[in-house]
Amino acid sequence: MSKKTIAVLKGGRSLERNISLKSGARIEKALKETGYSVEGIDVDESLVKQLKELKPDAAFIAMHGRSGEDGTVQELLDILGIPYTGSDVLPSIRCMDKVLCKHTFVTDGIPTPPFFAFNRDAFQELGAVDTMPIIGDDLGFPIVVKPAAQGSALGIRFAHNVSELPAALISAFSFDNKVLLEKYVKGRELAVSILGSEPRALPVVEVQPKTDFFDFESRYTMGKAEYLVPAEIPDDVSTQVAELSLKVFQELGCSGFGRVDIIMAEDGGLWVLEVNTIPGFTETSLLPMAAQAVGIGFNDLVEEILLCALEG
Repeated sequence: MSKKTIAVLKGGRSLERNISLKSGARIEKALKETGYSVEGIDVDESLVKQLKELKPDAAFIAMHGRSGEDGTVQELLDILGIPYTGSDVLPSIRCMDKVLCKHTFVTDGIPTPPFFAFNRDAFQELGAVDTMPIIGDDLGFPIVVKPAAQGSALGIRFAHNVSELPAALISAFSFDNKVLLEKYVKGRELAVSILGSEPRALPVVEVQPKTDFFDFESRYTMGKAEYLVPAEIPDDVSTQVAELSLKVFQELGCSGFGRVDIIMAEDGGLWVLEVNTIPGFTETSLLPMAAQAVGIGFNDLVEEILLCALEG
């Protein structure tokens, strides 16, 4: 029986390119060691041409951020008839757009911090800046200001009063044309990775950043954050967090693998922040960490994700 050929899609032109290249390299190595024929593709305008020539049995998407997580490459792979890892087009679109995702949470009755959202035109053409005092009164400070469609905590700023909101918005708009203003919930940062064709929750990971929050540097620099795997929370709370994460994952239509980020507030309340459909595969990434905690080695993790695509 001939080895299956797998195209590992990595890189691209998003702001998370370097992280994607690291994820892709580890995935390629794992697949080769597991016995697959692997072709790494640093994604550019020749992607479709390369895929038509290669005719892979499946594509392992290791692209983070725009074009990789937002349904774009998934749409192309659907057109080409190539199976791929992770979620389909629609859930990818939903989860990449934090504003759309938050509205979905509200519609589905999923607890999420209160928020407002604006696109650039609201400020440039409709005078949205005059709503800032109202938003401050409604959400309370600090307010977390995020670009709508960036991963790895890129562009996130905290506004501690009304006068800090404009600078935070300008920063977020430098990353995206749409921004999210979200009530800050103080608490413990929990991450639940979901895995498998019949989705199951891996052990809850608690992230304890050594900076004010789990920013880009904390995520990808050894020693910038501590991780408790499993999180040191009561068993009944861990079960509740896992069940909530599975509910979110399934209601958004996600598949294969992903990660749900949750804040456990000081009063014990659980608040869902977002869903990541292509979490990282680097040495500091949370998905491999959670898998290892239940005895799933990196190579086995990568192959299980791939088999979800091949057998799906």
